[in-house]
Amino acid sequence: MEENNVKDTTEKEEIKEEETEKEIPNGELEEAKKKISELQKKCDETNDKYLRIMAEYDNFRKRTAKERDGIYKDAYSDAIKEILPIIDNMERASAYANGEELAKGVGMIVSSISDTLKKMGVSEIETKKFDPNLHNAVMHVEDENLGEGEIVEVFQKGYMLGDKVIRHAMVKVAN
Repeated sequence: MEENNVKDTTEKEEIKEEETEKEIPNGELEEAKKKISELQKKCDETNDKYLRIMAEYDNFRKRTAKERDGIYKDAYSDAIKEILPIIDNMERASAYANGEELAKGVGMIVSSISDTLKKMGVSEIETKKFDPNLHNAVMHVEDENLGEGEIVEVFQKGYMLGDKVIRHAMVKVAN
């Protein structure tokens, strides 16, 4: 019984296709086929453009990642190059046995470090009035002679690179 139903359905579909082909004039069928092939061609061209753009973007992404790594390495080596003279001065200062000469050498090294940091764009954070964005208050003291939020003592200097805080200053704050 099922076989008969399948045969009937298949025969009906074949008849419908024949009727449809008979209904569409031959010229219109050729025109429709032409339009379909043109649209397929446009679709293929668009797909090809899409694939090319994706490949270009992938290459761009890889190239910029490589450049970014190169910039980091260059900046890192430039920073090390600025620090090397300081190491040289420390080695020279350690050669002195005389306390006075050693103190003079260490003073020169501290001066050299400050100059190097300035060249690199690093500045010391001011420590007059407490600012929680720049300072880390590790101690507090009550003193009527001092103003509110006034920094009494600096335990560790803070540094900034432009507007970015590299290290907060550790301070003792009054009132």
